[in-house]
Formats: sequence, structure tokens, C-alpha cells
Amino acid sequence: MTSTSHPIFARLYPRMSQAMDQGGIAGHRQALLAGLAGEVIEIGAGDGKNFGHYPPAVTSVHAVEPEPRLRRLAQAAAAKAPVRIEVTDARAERLPWPDASLDAAVFTFTLCTIADPGHALREAFRVLKPGGQLRFLEHVRADTPGLIRVQRLLEGSIWPTLFAGCHLSRDTATEIEHAGFTIDQIDRFLFPEQRTPVSFHIRGTAHRSLHSPAQRHGLAAIAAADGMRFPSGGNGEPQVRVHSDGAGMGFL
Repeated sequence: MTSTSHPIFARLYPRMSQAMDQGGIAGHRQALLAGLAGEVIEIGAGDGKNFGHYPPAVTSVHAVEPEPRLRRLAQAAAAKAPVRIEVTDARAERLPWPDASLDAAVFTFTLCTIADPGHALREAFRVLKPGGQLRFLEHVRADTPGLIRVQRLLEGSIWPTLFAGCHLSRDTATEIEHAGFTIDQIDRFLFPEQRTPVSFHIRGTAHRSLHSPAQRHGLAAIAAADGMRFPSGGNGEPQVRVHSDGAGMGFL
């Protein structure tokens, strides 16, 4: 049994996600999924708000959602989606797909709620084909010490209970890189535009390197023993990160 019940959050989230989409997140979902193709896994599908934004080049979506109430809503949304979507009861930390079998993985407002996001990202790395894409849309750590302190105070309150274990102060971009992905593009934005502990978001694209971090470490050791220089990134590709200016951001 893989289901994880969050009854309070599951009742709140559909209204929250609808309001967020009306406020501008729908456009971020569209941008997040644009250009995807092939076989995709969406990890933490929620109530299926992404489903209507998948492009026709996507042949199938495996949507993982362990929360029973949200999974039922996602199944209803899948029936109306423009592409074939199968909603599965599974956990991000143990995906029931073989190694190197999928073309892309999608996380949307999920990595903040998982107890060990690094484990979930390594699982995504495992099931993706070499060069496979990771698309992510997440709220993340604030940019000033004062707001980070507020985020951590909320994390020590009733906040995680109400919001399915949500951790506001995670440095998700660094977690993605530590899992073995190379970030190709990342945009940082405020939503809502006011500077609050929940306003800081990232949307971006990364790709699966040819080797996992453990494999790269082993290859680097072999190269060092042979007197060779092993290129950073594991496959000789430059690591590129593009940041938006984050208009409106200042200091607390």
C-alpha cells in the first residue's frame, strides 16, 4: 500500500490550485510543459491541474499521486486531458518503472512536501533515459535571512500539518543538481508579487547527465589515478544556469 492520506490538505488544495491558476500559475504550467515529447512521468500530480497543458507530442503521461482524494480528482481530470494519462498510486521515493525508461519527469509543487526530496530526485534520475528532461515548478527558499527565518518558524508550526508536510525553506535548485541533473534554464519569480514567506518560486528545465553522482565520483577517481582530468558535469557538457531578474525583489 503506497497511499498517503492528508485529508485537510486534500480538501483545501483543489480550491487553492484553482485560485492560483486564475492568478497566473496556469501560464507557468503552460510554459513548464511546452515542448515535451514522448513518455512522461509526473511525480505528485495533485488534482491534475497540469493535465490540460500537455502538448500533443507527449505520447503518454504516468501521473503519480499517493493521496487518495487528490488521486480520484486526478483520475477525473485525466479522462478529459488532450493526451493519454494513467494515474497511479505510488510514491516519489519508489517509482515502479525500470531504469532509463522514460523521456521526461515533471515536479510541480511537490518537492517541498516530500520528506527526502533528494531521494525522490534520484529516483527520477534513475527512471529517465540519459539526456532525459526534468521540468520543475516549485516554491523555494526566500532570498533574505529575515524571510528565511520566518519560513523556518512556519515549518516548526502547524504549517506542515495543514499543507501535507510542506517545507518552505528548501533550496530545491541545489537539490536538483546534487541528484545528478544539469540545470539548463531556471526562472525565479514572486507569486504572489508581494514579498511573503510563500512567494518565492522557480520554474525550469534540467537534463539527466550520462552518469549519476556516484558513477561520476568513481570515474573521477579512476581518472585521477591515471593522471587525467575528469570534466565537471560528468559528460563534458557545460553547466548553464539562466536567472530572471526577479523584478520587484528587494531586501527585508
